[in-house]
Amino acid sequence: MARSMLWVVLPGVVYGVLASAFLESERPRWRVRLGRRLRRLNARWHEALAPRVRPEPADPFDALTLQIRLGQLASQVQALEADPHAWARGRRIKATQDAYDDVLMEACHLAGIEALARDPDAGIAERDPERFREEMELASRGWSW
Repeated sequence: MARSMLWVVLPGVVYGVLASAFLESERPRWRVRLGRRLRRLNARWHEALAPRVRPEPADPFDALTLQIRLGQLASQVQALEADPHAWARGRRIKATQDAYDDVLMEACHLAGIEALARDPDAGIAERDPERFREEMELASRGWSW
């Protein structure tokens, strides 16, 4: 009799344990709190063990190369704007200004200035204020081109 009762009750108990373990819709509060504490402990542990890395100073020749390239691109834009008979003038000016903006963004990253990503389809007038701000920031840090 006891054996037959065991075989009748045992599948229900096993099913109930498995269902409560896997089909639970909301985690118990103690597991949520324990998870938060373990994540904080893990973050502190990694922060304490992380080696203190000092950023290497920028290579002055990289800065000089970027300044020379900025100067070349700026003079190329001015030459294109001054020549009314240049073939495909508008596209060449836009391509040169896009290259100038890319080099300017690289210079800003090298100098530690926040440079916003530009929309390649944006017009020249939309990019001018940001370009001017970046040029002034670089000039205030001693860059010239």
